[in-house]
Amino acid sequence: MIGSILNRRRMLRILGLTGVGFLSACLGNRSLLGESGVASEPTVNTNNSTPEQPPVEFSTTTETFETVTVDVRGEIIERRQGSAEVVSEDLGNGIALEMVYIPGGTFTMGAPESEEESLEFERPQREVTIEPFSMGKYAITQQQWRQVANLPKLQRDLDPDPSRFKGDDRPVESVSWYDAVEFCARLSVATGTNYVLPSEAQWEYACRAGTTTPFHFGATITTDLVNYHGNYTYANAPEGEHRGETTLVSSFPPNDFGLYDMHGNVREWCADPGYESYEGAPPDGRVWDNKHNDNRYQNYPDSLSSLLNNESSRILRGGSWNFDPLFCRSAVRYLNRNPALTSDELGFRVASAPRTL
Repeated sequence: MIGSILNRRRMLRILGLTGVGFLSACLGNRSLLGESGVASEPTVNTNNSTPEQPPVEFSTTTETFETVTVDVRGEIIERRQGSAEVVSEDLGNGIALEMVYIPGGTFTMGAPESEEESLEFERPQREVTIEPFSMGKYAITQQQWRQVANLPKLQRDLDPDPSRFKGDDRPVESVSWYDAVEFCARLSVATGTNYVLPSEAQWEYACRAGTTTPFHFGATITTDLVNYHGNYTYANAPEGEHRGETTLVSSFPPNDFGLYDMHGNVREWCADPGYESYEGAPPDGRVWDNKHNDNRYQNYPDSLSSLLNNESSRILRGGSWNFDPLFCRSAVRYLNRNPALTSDELGFRVASAPRTL
């Protein structure tokens, strides 16, 4: 396992991820934004009070999609139809935030020792019970980011155009954990819904969508299904394309929950501080923070100052356009000791409690 990772300069990649020697793994309508779509007279919230905003309109629909399963060679062996309940939040200017309902359940988190190229800090495996929640259909896009970044500042400035690879429907990247937290807080204030970063347990549960294989597609992946560094392979799949940049969200088939790009494209920030194994992890889907077992991770506007001044390492999930496929597995986790890090491989998606009409 570790020996195989030393091949093909993979250990250099691991070291490069952390700087410490290991991989650890809109807003509103015109009532909220000015006529140009940019918030007028932005103000700084200098106290802990949360500015009130009128609610944002939303609608619920049932969406259908096709997902696939592959064999160890990456060949598609099954195609099937799926459906998901999706809440669409109107962010203004024709932009919506689509949240997929994720049913609750119990799953096995982490990788077995038998999983090819798995790592010790993906263990010990454990049973985790997740309550129902909603999760972004895809990573936050650049146009969604721009809508929120142009809202009044709460605690932290947000660059409305931070991404290296430009495109309204590409994922926003080059944003830090702190940036993502400020984004969620502004989004929560504007909509009246508590939007947060998913916990690490929620993220893996949502990624797996009921599967136990290394990828939700099956035993391996190919660049026909995922945007990753195609010069490298996993299992018996062939080499593929190295696109060298992000792709439009929803470019590839989703998983059985109806979530897109859970493997590759951009790594995604989770709420949790980083731990080097799952020893002592909680048996549910809450954020694992042994120092702060309170509600700060459920209500960002009220906890914003505390979160933005917390220097704990934070978890990243999901692989990226520039990563080997082994780093895109459902179980892989990245511990980065700097929540202020930005990179053209880093983005995020949001989570919330389920919302229905």
